[in-house]
Amino acid sequence: MKLKVSLAQIKVANAQPQKNLQKAEEYISEAAKRNSELICFPEMFLTGFNWKFLDADKNNFETYIDALSSLAKKYKIWINGSVPELTSNGKITNTSVLFSSDGSLAGRYSKIHLFSLLKENKHLSPGNEIKIIDTSWGKAGMSICYDLRFPELFRTCALRGAKIQLLPSAWPYPRLEHYKILIKARAIENQNFIIAVNQVGDEKFSDDNTVTYFGSSVIVDPWGNIVIEASEKEETLLTAEIDLDVIDEVRKKITVFSDRKPELYNPD
Repeated sequence: MKLKVSLAQIKVANAQPQKNLQKAEEYISEAAKRNSELICFPEMFLTGFNWKFLDADKNNFETYIDALSSLAKKYKIWINGSVPELTSNGKITNTSVLFSSDGSLAGRYSKIHLFSLLKENKHLSPGNEIKIIDTSWGKAGMSICYDLRFPELFRTCALRGAKIQLLPSAWPYPRLEHYKILIKARAIENQNFIIAVNQVGDEKFSDDNTVTYFGSSVIVDPWGNIVIEASEKEETLLTAEIDLDVIDEVRKKITVFSDRKPELYNPD
């Protein structure tokens, strides 16, 4: 089975959700014209990480969900990206949402591993559940940015049948090589496709802490080969077709999953 995917590598306008929604619709419209079945956006692509704004704006988070749902239905395309979400107890989570082409919310995943270096753990509440979403092309594993450093999450998704792993991200310099190496490693060791979409541009977290995101949005196949890759600095919409049948071929050739010895892996 083949799947056409578009990667929307964008610079997020900090604390300007309406501006970001307008840009998102432009990319979604173009992806639909290319006959893409799925378009993927970066982490927190509607708001950025402006903690003061997020706290003040939290009662509007549901409108972002409604807007993305309407865009998925309007353009008949699946949409993925990470957005802020308000929990029932008033906490804010960093949540990857996946909308189907009829506008319904196919699934959501709240980021489990919060990035303490940029104080994400001080402002957000962590998720507590690994999520695999049923889609029209198979099962999709959900993950966000810093999750990439935790191979257990990716292996669990693969063991539960994920054929692709969605990874909206906001990775900054100087850790470009970490990002590239880890994405390839996760794809090779789990023998599935990794679809990672990263931000570009600068973001100011505090008076003395501005980060620069390095783009390099990418699709990596089960062999670790790059299917398509964006530049480090430019906004762009990349589109590629992937063949999901390759996953079964790779797993038959190198039988990683049947050769596992899980009974020996308990660290205790």
